[in-house]
Amino acid sequence: MLELPESSTIVKQLNQTLKGKTIEMVKANQSPHSFAWYFGDPKEYDNLLAGKQIGEAYVRSGMIEIEVQDCRLLFGDGATLRYYDDLKKVPAKHQLLVEFDDETALVVTVQMYGGIWAYKEGTNDNPYYLVAKNAISPLSGAFDFGYFSSLRNEKTGKLSLKAFLATEQRIPGLGNGVLQDILFFAKLNPKRKVDTLTEEEFRTLFQSLKAVIAQMTDGGGRDTERDLFGNNGGYMTYLSKKTAWTPCPVCGYELHKGNYMGGTIYYCEKCQK
Repeated sequence: MLELPESSTIVKQLNQTLKGKTIEMVKANQSPHSFAWYFGDPKEYDNLLAGKQIGEAYVRSGMIEIEVQDCRLLFGDGATLRYYDDLKKVPAKHQLLVEFDDETALVVTVQMYGGIWAYKEGTNDNPYYLVAKNAISPLSGAFDFGYFSSLRNEKTGKLSLKAFLATEQRIPGLGNGVLQDILFFAKLNPKRKVDTLTEEEFRTLFQSLKAVIAQMTDGGGRDTERDLFGNNGGYMTYLSKKTAWTPCPVCGYELHKGNYMGGTIYYCEKCQK
């Protein structure tokens, strides 16, 4: 799933690979998916985009936005983007195919759920997009301890740390995958309530959040996710599906896996009490 480290990595690759290319043809919804969401009628995407040139790509928290002259392409966190330098390599099934005049292509697929939006600039008033577009990124200096502290109030105090970090778009681009290592290095359990943290623990959480997201981004994303070319990210996750039930790298205790709030959590019972 696209989270901030992956969207940042893929945007960099898009700007190096697609910028300046002219769109030859677009196919949308060729392989219908119940949970692939489109902006308007996907049958109109070819009329909207064909003949136009790819511009700058931008990180919108956990989303990716691409300029296409007076239009925009936007991809949500469940969309998988792949670049193909040969049209013969393009898979038969996809939710979006963008072919370029140099016989290369961008293919977007959705497994569980995901958004694929093409629209005229200025016409997308989706609240999730607007929040993501205007959010303060944890990668920026503006995301300081004062800002992070402003997210904590009477309402959020009753939330678990997982809910606090990864729901209600308090920190767009930070989801269930990224939060695992953040909490591991902060030595905090995902089920711990925000209002039980001391000031020192809350500051440690902030420092862990900033450091881990920066390391994940610098590493080209997590090793559980893939980039624009299908390669795994270079950041080796400490807590993920790859490490469940293996020894904790700190204490040697077996790392646990559980279900919580409709998703999977990973933790060390000894380090994250």
